[in-house]
Amino acid sequence: MKITDVSVTMFNWKSAAWRTGTGGFGGHRLLGVVTIQTDAGVEGHAFLGSSRQGADAYAGPLMEFVKPAIIGANPLDIGAIWHKMWKMNRSVSTNAIGAVDVALWDIAGKTAGLPIHRLLGTCRDRVPAYASSAWLPTPEAYGEEAQRFQSMGWTAYKIHPHGVPRDDIKICQAVRKAVGDDMVLMLDSMWSYGYEDAVRVGRAIEALNYFWYEDPLVEEDLYNYVKLRDKLDIPIMSTEYAPGRLYGMAQWVQQKATDILRGDVAVTGGITPLVKIAHLAEAFRLKCEIHHGGNSLNNVANLHVTMAVNNCDYYEVFPASGANKFALVEDIEVDDKGLVYAPEKPGLGYEIDWELVKRETVQVVR
Repeated sequence: MKITDVSVTMFNWKSAAWRTGTGGFGGHRLLGVVTIQTDAGVEGHAFLGSSRQGADAYAGPLMEFVKPAIIGANPLDIGAIWHKMWKMNRSVSTNAIGAVDVALWDIAGKTAGLPIHRLLGTCRDRVPAYASSAWLPTPEAYGEEAQRFQSMGWTAYKIHPHGVPRDDIKICQAVRKAVGDDMVLMLDSMWSYGYEDAVRVGRAIEALNYFWYEDPLVEEDLYNYVKLRDKLDIPIMSTEYAPGRLYGMAQWVQQKATDILRGDVAVTGGITPLVKIAHLAEAFRLKCEIHHGGNSLNNVANLHVTMAVNNCDYYEVFPASGANKFALVEDIEVDDKGLVYAPEKPGLGYEIDWELVKRETVQVVR
């Protein structure tokens, strides 16, 4: 079997605008369907782009650099193709590399007649989800949202706060007061603090029994992450944006800068390196929590990885409103016990809404 063509179908993605402390999402974006065709008639698909940055930001380099390098290759040689693509990472975004990798795994699953997590080595068939907030205007609004998900059977809620230490502590206090002691709470500070403020916020949420403290410092500040982890008792989780991605994670482990590793198929560059990061963490008895993927099909790919590793406790639903759900016939749903389940169909196992794609197509890039 050989790869015969690679294309990106870009189509309109219009949604209500929303934000986190790091900036805006939604509005009008272009989502892309990456299609890899083979001489055996099997096609692989992945989505490219997110509600933060559309496919038009990534499609050009994918076509210029990646496509000519993989035409004629066996699509099942996923490891070899990924290493070839990674050498292009100064010219091609990890988002584009990741989309091609996901599409190749889709081909592999369809060829084998198995869901991707089976090819990776299934560890379980269900996992708890957590609701991951957007920016909300007041501490009370965060508390009310957390209560709403708690009433629906969800067991965990993560806060994306305002990025102002004193305000963020008030938000965390309000949410704990709203849901009581039984709901798992996490804080993702989105790289907002310097070291001193990170210590203050960390101590405050330790007292509130928060489960983890995510990305308090910028990802290049490894020195202060080491200090912060030594200073606090709450587990530190950083970061999907580690410089070098998979290869940079070794420094975080070696220098004891984090308690929990992080990654997703877009930021990390595909299923292939994400599984390796999880296995690296497992070798050191660490957790690796899978980050959201920025679009529906990336989140499906993340779900396959989550089911194939035993050191990821939760599946992230971001934003909690469901604003990133788009262009699948059926999307991943959380049941009344707060659980999501392993896909059962071959490949990615979720059907693209091709009628919507056709109706909203703006351009096909080849």
